[in-house]
Amino acid sequence: MVAIEKGLVDGLSLPMKAIGNDEMDVEGGFLGKGREKARSTMLVKIHNQALLSGVAYCISSCSMILVNKYVLSSYDFNAGISLMLYQNFVSVVLVSMLSFSRVISTEPLTWKLIKVWFPVNVIFVGMLITSMFSLKYINVAMVTVLKNVTNVITAVGEMYLFNKRHDNRVWAALFLMIISAISGGITDLAFHAVGYTWQLINCFLTASYSLTLRRVMDTAKQVTISGNLNEFSMVLLNNTLSLPLGLLLIFVFNEVDYLSRTPLLRLPTFWLVMTFSGFLGLAISFTSMWFLHQTGATTYSLVGSLNKIPLSVAGILLFKVPTSLENSASIFFGLLAGVFFARAKMRERSQS
Repeated sequence: MVAIEKGLVDGLSLPMKAIGNDEMDVEGGFLGKGREKARSTMLVKIHNQALLSGVAYCISSCSMILVNKYVLSSYDFNAGISLMLYQNFVSVVLVSMLSFSRVISTEPLTWKLIKVWFPVNVIFVGMLITSMFSLKYINVAMVTVLKNVTNVITAVGEMYLFNKRHDNRVWAALFLMIISAISGGITDLAFHAVGYTWQLINCFLTASYSLTLRRVMDTAKQVTISGNLNEFSMVLLNNTLSLPLGLLLIFVFNEVDYLSRTPLLRLPTFWLVMTFSGFLGLAISFTSMWFLHQTGATTYSLVGSLNKIPLSVAGILLFKVPTSLENSASIFFGLLAGVFFARAKMRERSQS
């Protein structure tokens, strides 16, 4: 996601320059009232685009987690790898269709690019699978709080791998995240050791993916034809490479036997929900790009943290999660720690 943010924030320079030029013309007296009105209309449109893209991003990201939880828990679907594989297949088909119709541009998948990207893809697949496994056993609110541990691991990794120093506010926020995760686990009435184990592994893999991606991105760009690797190319690359690896893991975890026996695959509504989750996965990529283009990395990060609050509440209410005052307080404390962390990173970025 860090690489995505960097590539898309650079794209903000074009509309920013356009607005700046209009302001210079107004001050120089070259524009009349009609042009001033047109400029104000353009600014309103930009504001509306930012709001619309933010709402679309929040809805798609929240819906993805809730739909996955619904498939795994409400349907009691015990094949998380198969669910991931089908979602990735849907994404590959949709991105390929959009690329073929020239709605978007993607890089050709060459052997050089595949060899460079394969180690990242292995971590990517592990990250998705462990997320599926943990979500089956843990409620949505606790998953969002425990995911904060990823920020702690990433910060430590940045310090040792990239010699990056964080200020005291960032470390204070990270400390609060650890406290909230521990207190949330202790007070969780539906505590499941297997689910928590999978989620901790997911945190390590997610942090590893973020850290490895930074190293691989520059190398990957050098072996592409255009010398660039946009978000759509990354989606196509990751999801395409995950298909053979996912098929292999289905046999390793013996999901084939379960799939041959489950009656769920004969339900049209189940396939509808599965396909919808695949569309949502791609929608997150599109809306995140759109939102970043309209705002910036700092707003994107803060909204992402704030978005966890309604997601947690929805997860508790929709799935009727048993909770206590202590656990609810721990969850809310963890969500606030996430917002505090986003603000601390924004301040750190502005100072640097």
